[in-house]
Amino acid sequence: MQNRFTKNSILIFLAANNFSEEEYLIVKQVFLKANKKIFITSDSNSVCSGDNGMKVKADTEFLNINEMNFTAIVLIGGKGSKDYWDNETLWRIVKNFNASGKIVAAICSAPIILARAGLLSKVSATCWTEDKIELIKLGIKYNDRSVIAEKGVITSDGPRSAEQFAETVLNMIK
Repeated sequence: MQNRFTKNSILIFLAANNFSEEEYLIVKQVFLKANKKIFITSDSNSVCSGDNGMKVKADTEFLNINEMNFTAIVLIGGKGSKDYWDNETLWRIVKNFNASGKIVAAICSAPIILARAGLLSKVSATCWTEDKIELIKLGIKYNDRSVIAEKGVITSDGPRSAEQFAETVLNMIK
């Protein structure tokens, strides 16, 4: 059962290095405009560095995440997210969110994390065009669309659809 705090809280994952600042800023703006509380997570012990030098301090590290405190987890893409494609700790986190009926969303290169965690095996998905071969190799039904939402999982192709992606997350929370 979600309380008012949980319903308004969204966890955003940022890669320690080279996360997409554009995606992050657009998604953050949409969530804040909708009066959602956002919390940043990463495995970084200090600050996360964006692809243009932006610094963002994580609110919590991977080890301290309790999915019951949030209504959704959103994985921001960028080159740095590729460093997490095989991160078993992040896989466990997204699986726990999914198993608890929470929204799991990923944009750009980050949907590969969901695919490798096993969350995309029964849904269509999209991602950054240059990474689509990764989804196809894993047997995922790749669809060349901006945003796809199926069974509580949302994937998106990149910065140009970041606003639509964030709005889709909000619509699925309702």
